[in-house]
This record gives sequence, structure tokens and C-alpha cells, in this order.
Amino acid sequence: MTEPTAKPRAGANSQQGSAVSAKKQSDMNLSNVKHGRKDKAGATPDKAMLLALFTLPDIEEVGVKETVVKGAADELSNTHSAVQQSAASEMNIAEQRVALYCTQHERTRLLYMASAATRPTYLVQTLKSQFAEHQQYLLAQQLDKRGLMDIDGLERLWQQLHVVDDIIADIVRHMPAQQPAGWQLTTQDGRNPLCFATVGKLKNSKPIRDQGSLNSYVLGHFGVSSFTYDRGYYIGHVVGYLFSCYFCAHLSISYGVTALGPQVIADYDYASLETPYMVRLLQGLDGYCKKRIYQLAVICARLSVFASDKRIERMLIAEVNDFDKKLQQQHLDVLLLQGLMPDSSDSTPLF
Repeated sequence: MTEPTAKPRAGANSQQGSAVSAKKQSDMNLSNVKHGRKDKAGATPDKAMLLALFTLPDIEEVGVKETVVKGAADELSNTHSAVQQSAASEMNIAEQRVALYCTQHERTRLLYMASAATRPTYLVQTLKSQFAEHQQYLLAQQLDKRGLMDIDGLERLWQQLHVVDDIIADIVRHMPAQQPAGWQLTTQDGRNPLCFATVGKLKNSKPIRDQGSLNSYVLGHFGVSSFTYDRGYYIGHVVGYLFSCYFCAHLSISYGVTALGPQVIADYDYASLETPYMVRLLQGLDGYCKKRIYQLAVICARLSVFASDKRIERMLIAEVNDFDKKLQQQHLDVLLLQGLMPDSSDSTPLF
């Protein structure tokens, strides 16, 4: 597997300015954190530390107890809590977004720079319990008293979630190198169906923590993303753009995509491409790569919070329609013709 190309062109030194700016809100200089980790654990992080970088701080099932790993998790926790704070001004939100982007990029860089022996095996399966999609699936499963869900099919898909890592690795091997491009995705009703990590307060949906969703994990391999108000921002490889389009189309979600303006995300290097250039980038992807991206998008769409919410909505309709309304109307008309009113002793209750 090669290192993903969806990253800023500038190195760590040129990003130091943006990290210092973001430190006002995050209280975290990512460059210092990286050097601190090297001092504690050598030149490269070990498998336990890499796992801790992707694990939310309140998830205890991993069982990692080494002091160095706990330090890395605490540092990541500080970044998470700072990035997720509600901001009073657009400037604060912008700084939080840059801090989130730097965290996402550095974490993915460390993962792909690690050796095959050091990189956690089937990481996505280990992180499953912290994803919002899995939590919503478990809720829907508990509510499904009438057998309306395809429990066996969905459970099988969750058990085979490791194929997500296999497909991602295959895509990374085939996607061409390019400069990170930026675009914004606007969806219906200002919601966050892709479960991007959220920055700033929201109008409708609940906030999503960084690495708190399957899509956040998947798109992190191709670039960096965040969601604010009614739109998601993405900076990375065109593969991430294509994934988002396939995901929304599969779920019949109305969406619009436009190029991210050159000054929208300050202190972060990306290309703002007009539509013809985006077409050229998509033309540079071979058919095999597009098919793998589509497969990945369909898997994530089937497991999405959006799909689980639709299943729960069907359960709600089923509870409303749990008796024969036409028969009940006929029974009521007979009682009214007889001058009687239904009471609790009636063997055919109305409700």
C-alpha cells in the first residue's frame, strides 16, 4: 500500500504556521505532538499507538495499557474536544477546522508510513463499535419487533466489515497521484448524511466526532473533511469526491457539489478546481478504480445512519398501521347504527 496522495503539498515546516494558529483553539501544536511521540516511542509509532490514534478516547474495549499509548490517546482526546467545541465566530470555526484537518492528515500519514508489520490489521473492524452507523443499527435492531429489517443481511455485512479495508487498500494502489483538490457538498435539509466530523454548532443533526463514523474513517484515507451548518467540506483526492457522489446517489439523497473557493479554508494548501478540471481528474481514473469506489460507497450506504433511520421510519408506520382500519370502520358504523358506542368490553377494540 502506498501513502495516499490526498494531503497538502507543503511539508511539516510549512504547515507549522497553520498549526500555531489553530493552537489558539485546540491548545495543541501537532508538530510538537509528533516530535513528542517520537521521543517516547522511537522514530515511528508502534501498532498500539497507531490504533490509539484512531480510537475515540471513551472507547475502552481496545484494552491498551502502555503509558506511551495512553499519552497519545490523551493528546488526541484534547484535540477532539477542542475541535468539537461550539464557536462564537466564523474565525474560531475556521481555526478549529484547520486543527481538525491537520489532525486527520497527520494520523493518516502515520498510518501509511508505518510498515506492514506495524500497521493494525483490519483496523475498521476493531473500530466498529465507535461508529455512529453501528450504534444506529443496534438501535434499529432492538426496535424491530415485527421483522421488517433484513437482520441477517445487515449483520453479515457488519461481520464482513474488514472488506472495507481491503477495498480501500486496492483503491489506494490504483488511484493516480494528484494535488489535493477542495470542494463542498450541500445536501438536503442541511443535514449530514455522510457523517462528516462536525465543526461548530449545527442546525439539524447531532454532531459527529472525528473517527466517530464509518464514512469519516473511509474518507480519511483519501483526504480530510468536516461538516458545518448545511454543507460538508472535503480536501483530498478526487476519489473522495466520487465516493460522496456514489453514496448520495445510492440513497437517493439530493445533493449539490461545487468547487471549494481558494480562500474558504485559510492556512491549508489545496487546489480550487473549476468543473472542466474536475472532469479531467475523473477521466484519469480507470474503470477498475471507479468500480471499487462504487462498491465501497454502496457498502457504506447500506450501513449508513441515513439507511437505518429509514428502516426505523418504516417501523413507525407499521406501528400506526398494525390493525385493519377498513374492518374497524365497518365495525364502528354497525355500532353507531345500533345506537351503541364501543366500550372497553368490546371484543374488537378500535385502537
